[in-house]
Amino acid sequence: MFSLFVVLSRRQTKLCYFTIRRTITSSSRSNIELEMKNLNDKKQFTKALDLFDKHQQNSEILTDKVIVQALKACTQLTSLERGQSIHEKLSNQSTKNMFIQTSLIHFYMQCGHVNNAQHVFDSCVNKNVVHYGAMMKGFIQNNMPEKAIEMFKDVNNPDRVLRGLLFNSCAQVRTAEALDVGKHVWLSMPEIERKNEHVTVSAFDMFIKCGDISNAERLFDRMKRIVVTYGQMMKCYNDHDMPMKTLNLYEKMKVEDVQVNPIIFVRLLDACTKLGLESCCRSIVKQIPASMFLELQLQTTLVHMWGKVSCVNEAKHVFDKIDKPDSVAYTAMINAYGLNGMGYEAIRLYHRMPVEMRDEKAHVCVLNACSHSGLVDECRSIFATIPNKNQFIYTTMVDCLSRSLFFDEAKQLIHEFERHQPPYLPMYKAILSGARNRNDVSLAREITQRIKQLGHAVDDDLISVSVLFGNTLASSGELEEASQLRLEMSQSGIKKEVGVSWTEVNGEIMEFRVKDRRHSRTDEIYDELDRIEKELIEHGHKFDASWITREMRTNETVASILNSHSERLALAYHFIQRPVPSRIQIVNNLRICGDCHGAIKLISRIRECEIIIRDANRIHHFSDGKCSCNDHF
Repeated sequence: MFSLFVVLSRRQTKLCYFTIRRTITSSSRSNIELEMKNLNDKKQFTKALDLFDKHQQNSEILTDKVIVQALKACTQLTSLERGQSIHEKLSNQSTKNMFIQTSLIHFYMQCGHVNNAQHVFDSCVNKNVVHYGAMMKGFIQNNMPEKAIEMFKDVNNPDRVLRGLLFNSCAQVRTAEALDVGKHVWLSMPEIERKNEHVTVSAFDMFIKCGDISNAERLFDRMKRIVVTYGQMMKCYNDHDMPMKTLNLYEKMKVEDVQVNPIIFVRLLDACTKLGLESCCRSIVKQIPASMFLELQLQTTLVHMWGKVSCVNEAKHVFDKIDKPDSVAYTAMINAYGLNGMGYEAIRLYHRMPVEMRDEKAHVCVLNACSHSGLVDECRSIFATIPNKNQFIYTTMVDCLSRSLFFDEAKQLIHEFERHQPPYLPMYKAILSGARNRNDVSLAREITQRIKQLGHAVDDDLISVSVLFGNTLASSGELEEASQLRLEMSQSGIKKEVGVSWTEVNGEIMEFRVKDRRHSRTDEIYDELDRIEKELIEHGHKFDASWITREMRTNETVASILNSHSERLALAYHFIQRPVPSRIQIVNNLRICGDCHGAIKLISRIRECEIIIRDANRIHHFSDGKCSCNDHF
């Protein structure tokens, strides 16, 4: 047996020692970095930091890569103190490391310390897209998308990630200016980049949320369509009052064999709710798999839909099957009762509702139910028990009082509110609406003047206020002043919304506008209106000129103007069908006028049919000369 002895010189021994030590140290660094990364990947962030703390005194082991892992753990734990401690102990060399810089930005943004993140960013000498991306993402996380958009403008050559972040920012801001920025970037991108799925999805989301329907549709047609994108497009259509497009999209889903989930059916039911036509609702409900009826969101949507299409029994049937209704479900059912003039039923359900579930929406819905049924005392009683009343609850109470002509009490309530809160315009509009119903020009003038003094009305508010005041003037015979107001509205670009009604006849949805003559059976429709006019006069109806809000032309009569309202045209179209339907359903985008309301009550008795009209405020059930609203409209 031989033994081999190797004799090393002192220098060789020292060299060997350092080589071995370097190998061990390098291995230790690698092991710690890998171990921390594994712990972070497993979401064991506290253990990762414990490991870091264990070796914190060994500067040779704590490399920049190890520090990055430690900062990542601090970010996930939002551990501000520990992260700041690491930051303070960094060497000058480490602070120049791009990965540490961006890790610090992510960390401070995650902790909500945007200024600290900005300070780190500003100290970076050679910024690149990664730095900008970290900042933009942080701004978005901290609800500061405007800053992300501004930062994007400073980038010379943005990559796909930055463009995606820009689109996300624009989707959050949802202004015309933000949309213009995002649209410009999208259109200026090379075609090959526009094919990137991530960027396309972000741009699609931006167009959807900013209401750019045409561009959203273009992207939808070219992108990979899955159930989520279908749901987004449907929601966009619903949000912009295009329910028919939602229903058409569903047909496309079936052709493309995209599996439907409960959210899609929620979108479809929302579309049916907007259309307001019972037959359409029943068609969609039949296609919902039985297993999905147990989904609470779907059940609540069904309650809401049936209530909005005047099928209260169906709404109650669904509600009664909900195992544990939440506040949203209770509120949907209360609202269903209220819309259909069933105020007492709404009150009873409100009192059955657990007190802890009664939120702002529940309070508003039950007060509305009282208002629409003329239950003023009940409304006062409930209002008195509501804690922490806000502007919406006060407005609903003011509306109830104004509908029942308790104007002094309504004004006193506003005065009470304004002792502690700034004025709220809808309260005044509620009184103005009541003044219109009573033809009280003096009160309407007083309230209109007060609204002008408030000085913070937006365009839509000014339109409705001007229209209400102008209608009050016209209906009270103040035609010259009403004409002057209309002229001022026209010169300022204010346009009154056109009345539109739609209804379903033989499976086809028909739309009618005021004085509409677009339909192939127009002559028959107007002949039927003449017959209805004669019947109304024979039964004592007097056409009320106070509901005419413009000057009459030489070839017009009071009856001809009122008969040309869109809901009457839709009604006449039903009556020329054979057989004549015994139940007619019409949806109107505006509030029904007083003359139409009185005339249709009488028509329901003369023609012996049930007529249901959903206007902008509520649902009217006309039958045997009566209306479910008891004239509180």
